[in-house]
Amino acid sequence: MSMGASSHHVRCVNCPLGHLSHFRRFSADELEFLTNFKTGELTADTGATIIVEGSHSAHLYTVLSGSAYRYKMLEDGRRQIMNFVFPGDIIGLQGSVMGEMQHSVEVLSPIRLCVFERNRLMHLYETHSSLAFDLTWLAAREEQILDENLLNIGRRNALERAAYLIANLFLRAKAVELVKGNRLSVPITQLHLADTLGLSVVHTNRTLKRLADRKLVRWRDRGCEVHDVEGLLLLAQWDGLPEGPGRPYL
Repeated sequence: MSMGASSHHVRCVNCPLGHLSHFRRFSADELEFLTNFKTGELTADTGATIIVEGSHSAHLYTVLSGSAYRYKMLEDGRRQIMNFVFPGDIIGLQGSVMGEMQHSVEVLSPIRLCVFERNRLMHLYETHSSLAFDLTWLAAREEQILDENLLNIGRRNALERAAYLIANLFLRAKAVELVKGNRLSVPITQLHLADTLGLSVVHTNRTLKRLADRKLVRWRDRGCEVHDVEGLLLLAQWDGLPEGPGRPYL
């Protein structure tokens, strides 16, 4: 569960995310700014903690590859997973704006992060309005996901909750090439699902079996095959991801 600076840095002009149609293209001026704004890269193994709740992080991160999840813990050890993090997502923005992180972030699969200095964030807002808008868009998107998660736990039943979550993860992962065939190639366990859905592991297992009986999904070891994403969307009463090509990132 190690974490450390990477000896090999990917130049912003060669960013692997830039080759995905899902993300917007930067102008030459924006690329030059981001090249100077980026201070390094960080790698972390599965199980490593990137950010701890209550900490004052000096950095802001963009996921270059790999995956992680945001979560909060109660004193008795109960965990609530708030959201999952995939390539192109940003980590630490809350701490950059509010000062103290209100959640922790743990690595799901070996991750590579672009590192930005938190104290230089205001310079971005002062000099590059387009990139500032991108950050605002990313924050609004996170709020939108949390709104849907609140609806999920508050009003959807267990079957609808699982259908929404799996559809959400599948569509987001597919956009960044973390889906192979119909298999979500992110090592999410049933415990991760349970802690996101607010259900017990036993209840989660039974719910996944019900989805499998409907030929919607098939649970595999540390992963899931999605056989009918439209069926999941219909069951969850969710329209899917609103974004199209050109999604912002830093």
